[in-house]
Amino acid sequence: MRVPIDVVRQFIQEHVPFNKYLGMELARLDDGFCRIEMETKPEFIGDPLRPALHGGVLSTLCDATGGAAVWTKVEPMDRISTIDLRVDYLAPGRLARLVAEAQVMRVGNHVGVVDVRVFHADEPDRTIAVARAVFSVKRGGAPLELPK
Repeated sequence: MRVPIDVVRQFIQEHVPFNKYLGMELARLDDGFCRIEMETKPEFIGDPLRPALHGGVLSTLCDATGGAAVWTKVEPMDRISTIDLRVDYLAPGRLARLVAEAQVMRVGNHVGVVDVRVFHADEPDRTIAVARAVFSVKRGGAPLELPK
């Protein structure tokens, strides 16, 4: 039995304080796929001369989206954590709604591999970053219980 999609959704949006602080919104979650959207803020600018979003905002979005996609492929008693995240920044991000889409490539006994694409909602054909994320999958343990 995989982790129910509604549990993953609630966990990502309500129980990860950093995701909530950044304003991440889970837009779509299916088996092996996740789409997270978020509004940008002036505080997210890393290069004020362009201005362009800070790469850390984009990499955080990639990590969260990839992790949520992997959660749809594991059992309720499994745990995941990021092993490696490689982000290629292809174009400057601007102060506009961001979208990240993650597709699981493979989940094995110990690792899950995900590809992520980031773009602006108003320019879906213009990719601003792509990522490959690798997550550790620790099998077994206590069942996932959400804080009250």
